[in-house]
Amino acid sequence: MSRWVRDRASAGVIVCAVLLGAFTAWNLAPVMWDERAPVELRADPGHGLDQGPRLVGYQPYPEWAEQCSWAPASSAILSRPVGAGPLPAGVIAKPAQMEDPPEQRDPLRVLRDPYPGYTAVGVDVSRDEVILTDENLFQILVYDRLADTPATSRSDPKRIIGGLATKIEFQCGLYIDPNNGDIYAANNDTMRTLVVFNREAEGNVAPLRELRTPLGTFGIAVDEAHQELILSVQHDNAVVVYRKEASGDEAPIRWLQGDRTRLADPHGIALDTKNDVLFVANFGSVRRVRESESGDGSGRNGPLGRNAIVAGSGEFRPPSISVYPRSASGDTPPLRIITGPKTQFNWPTGLAIDPERQELYVANDMGHSVLVFSADASGDVSPIRVLKGGKTNLKNPTGLALDFKNDELWVTNFGNHTATVYPRTASGDVPPLRTIRSAPAGIPSPMIGNPGAVEFDTLRAEILVPN
Repeated sequence: MSRWVRDRASAGVIVCAVLLGAFTAWNLAPVMWDERAPVELRADPGHGLDQGPRLVGYQPYPEWAEQCSWAPASSAILSRPVGAGPLPAGVIAKPAQMEDPPEQRDPLRVLRDPYPGYTAVGVDVSRDEVILTDENLFQILVYDRLADTPATSRSDPKRIIGGLATKIEFQCGLYIDPNNGDIYAANNDTMRTLVVFNREAEGNVAPLRELRTPLGTFGIAVDEAHQELILSVQHDNAVVVYRKEASGDEAPIRWLQGDRTRLADPHGIALDTKNDVLFVANFGSVRRVRESESGDGSGRNGPLGRNAIVAGSGEFRPPSISVYPRSASGDTPPLRIITGPKTQFNWPTGLAIDPERQELYVANDMGHSVLVFSADASGDVSPIRVLKGGKTNLKNPTGLALDFKNDELWVTNFGNHTATVYPRTASGDVPPLRTIRSAPAGIPSPMIGNPGAVEFDTLRAEILVPN
């Protein structure tokens, strides 16, 4: 799952060690050349200075003996003020060795979340169990549906699935088979694998089966009538459809991708079986792919992947929910789009559909709310109900599940270590009926998931973490 965090990884851990000297040496080395090296100027005599950017000169790198064996900078660089003059002899030609390499040094401090971070939820109504994915510690946790934990305690799961053998990482999508209780989980950022477990699975166990998917799958919807597995693909702006029992390297039956689809960083997905349409939630970031390319870079048929991106074509669009015929494929435009300021969309993430009441539920991540729309909504329309407020305990909700048997709505809150349950028609600022907690109330949630870089804001003294 992608998000920006200020001073706030999952099984990902940010180690805030003092590596500034190492970073400085690495960045300064290319410009600290040997003054005796010749400078060769090159220019095109047929063009004047007003003909745009071009190479007018370059400076060769010095012939260092061990250019590939970079070592951290010495304290001479760390402690030197700006404008202090030439560096000491030996620092430029080859950085001084430190006593221990960075990977062997203890960090000064560590920023991490030691508790599960709930992202997706499913309900096994025949067994009165609630299943939650944990994107922080890479687990699937099973709880009693009626569990209600006080603010000072943590909920005890009945079973936990986790470990290297499970192939669980950043699982954002979840589906519980209503017939046999099988657990389907989609890995998002780091693995091209959808895993399926038996409902009794526990511990570090291998999946019943696994399916190789495009990188960045997020949401799961299953069409039981047609025995199809439908996945949204965040990174490729696509929707892929497989046989429900597909496994291994089996190719998708069809996929939806292209400029006309208006798919833009798709996340949640929901199937309206009554009207045979598919709803897809879009964050809004998008870039074009080259139509001449084929495959996803994995050597099999599927949507176009990162290898087909058109450089410079990225753009940000308003968040939206797009609606398609269930059987849509190729570059098919949506039947309609829900978008605009009245919708209150702010990272619409998880989706759920009530086919009988014809209502669409939206987990509105950055709006800390659950929005409910008429299933035939289109354009810039207001929700028919909004669940939001301090009493709701909603904080960065990302996953939704409707329990039709018990007339309940389940929500995962990535921002406060909870899964909360409400009456299905709850509206306004109402407290949850029950709460499952992975940490006592008040424990901060860094909300770090797959951190790809780190930056320090010197003006505000804040650590910036893109996820």
